[in-house]
Amino acid sequence: MRIIKYLKYIVTVVSVCITISCSDYLDKEPEDQLTLNKVFNDKTRTEDWLAGIYSSIPDPYWGTLRHIGYDALGDDMAPSTGWEQFGWNVIAKQTGNWSPSSPWDSNYWDLLPKRIRSAYIFIENVKPLPGQQVTAEDAETMKNEARFLIAYYYWLLLEAYGPVPFTPDILTADEDLLMERRPFDETVAWIDQELKDLSEVLPAEYSDDSKFGRATSIMALAVRARMLLFAASPLVNGNQDYSDFTNSLGEQLFNSTYNPGKWVKAKDANKELIEAAHQAGHKLYYEYNDDGSIDPFLSYQNMMFKRANDGNTEILFARPQTNHWEYDKHAQPRGTGGNGGLGITQSLVDAFFMENGLPIDDPNSGYVEKGFSENSEYRNTNWIEVQGDQPGKEGQVTLPNTYNMYTHREPRFYISVLYNGAWYRRENRTTRFMLNEWDGGPTHDAPQNGYLARKKVHPDHDPRNGTNPYRPGILYRLGEAYLNYAEALNEVDPGNPEILEYINLIRERAGIPDLQTGLSQSEMREAIRRERRVELNCEAGIRYNDIRRWKIGEETLDREFWGMNFYGSEYCDDQGNPDCFFVKTVYQDRSFSKKNYWVPIHQTEIDINPDLVQNPYWD
Repeated sequence: MRIIKYLKYIVTVVSVCITISCSDYLDKEPEDQLTLNKVFNDKTRTEDWLAGIYSSIPDPYWGTLRHIGYDALGDDMAPSTGWEQFGWNVIAKQTGNWSPSSPWDSNYWDLLPKRIRSAYIFIENVKPLPGQQVTAEDAETMKNEARFLIAYYYWLLLEAYGPVPFTPDILTADEDLLMERRPFDETVAWIDQELKDLSEVLPAEYSDDSKFGRATSIMALAVRARMLLFAASPLVNGNQDYSDFTNSLGEQLFNSTYNPGKWVKAKDANKELIEAAHQAGHKLYYEYNDDGSIDPFLSYQNMMFKRANDGNTEILFARPQTNHWEYDKHAQPRGTGGNGGLGITQSLVDAFFMENGLPIDDPNSGYVEKGFSENSEYRNTNWIEVQGDQPGKEGQVTLPNTYNMYTHREPRFYISVLYNGAWYRRENRTTRFMLNEWDGGPTHDAPQNGYLARKKVHPDHDPRNGTNPYRPGILYRLGEAYLNYAEALNEVDPGNPEILEYINLIRERAGIPDLQTGLSQSEMREAIRRERRVELNCEAGIRYNDIRRWKIGEETLDREFWGMNFYGSEYCDDQGNPDCFFVKTVYQDRSFSKKNYWVPIHQTEIDINPDLVQNPYWD
């Protein structure tokens, strides 16, 4: 479909609730047509229009997994390959079976420009309604919210496709609908300035809890900071692969000359975000043990569950309503009433540090892969998921006879990974992922590689009884901003003590020792990347975009993916026994090449607009 449609035509508005129906009402054909004048003379219809613009903010639980696919396209998540038959086309994309004619369920190229157009119409028409308690200040704030959404949606387009057709205004029916793709840096510069300006006029927070999720100055700075980090990174900063990539006018769409100043901008933007967030009362989320020490298990687990008004001020930008029901259900073991196949990868399992804070490949880490534990492990925590709610079992985090690979790992591992033989509190039993067991194969509703996702899955979710505790859909949080700043600062001023300061705030909350001084710039770069992989795992596609912007897709994703033996029926690890479950086995051969750094423009759009050039290497 064409990107910009007609402003002067009448549009449809139906009376809908903000959290349910307005997600697509602007796109529906009218049953009763209302003029713009009628819409914007009515408070409820005006608010519904604005809610419709908000509705395309991605759902970090189900939307970024099931539809956008970013989490599964990275190397964190492993949905059951058997689900491809049920419309999970992200499986084909993992293995390289993708072309410009393939469907991409998010369809940003068509959808987001509609929201941008709706936002411009809103800005031109919203006004005070004194008789309906809409003040001039209210109208101005709503205009600025619409401006934020325009800038944010342009960033989502850039992040997915690279250079896109761009104009800082709406086109009317008399203007050319078929626009050229503009240079990447040109659009980034406009978004940068727009978000910076908005950070000076939007409120830092709202006193009305019902406005949770509405645009704030902190959200504007958060989007800007992440965008500028991406723009400074190797994919789009000096990448010679795109030196010949031009639009039909011959304009170069990516600047292939490395610019160190982009890292300076990213550093400054992330520091500005952190300082503004702190001033507005944002801080890392903590829960504490009875002795006053940080409880790293509950801090990391509940950081994803608690609302802002429950004390979770780490949230910078969240979607108030998400489809966490489907996420939780698909990650619940089959024998507990779930769909049982939303897994995580062996490479993520291996990425978590040991209890002493060292990676498993460090000879001093104490990592033991083979064999089974003789005793339970206990930590200083009020986490109850491993019989911790039973007398005498307080603080227990692993059971006897746990595969050694999963013992003595850092707290974030246990919050993120559900492995075979783990205690499952709601069912009062261990997980059984072996062949023909409660939770195992040969059905597609079982973990294909021996693991289910645990992070963001609420421990009290019960698909049998319809229990599904609320939690916000966090898109940006302060912990990420700390790591963003550390990364940019290391590129600009290696050795600056603030690099370790912000990394170690994350590690302190995670319950592991500080990263020590004395690392070179390249060693620190690698340490930061390791920390991001663990801390931000399975969150809103961050890992996938890290892989892209660091330009490490070929080495990270173009390879065999391993896990435990799906067809293992015995709780053993004998390499020579084909029935042993705990034997590393290839479960999928993924493919990634230069073209996969960007989503292809769908062929129908190329057919409509002869001036469009396809993304590099997709032709």
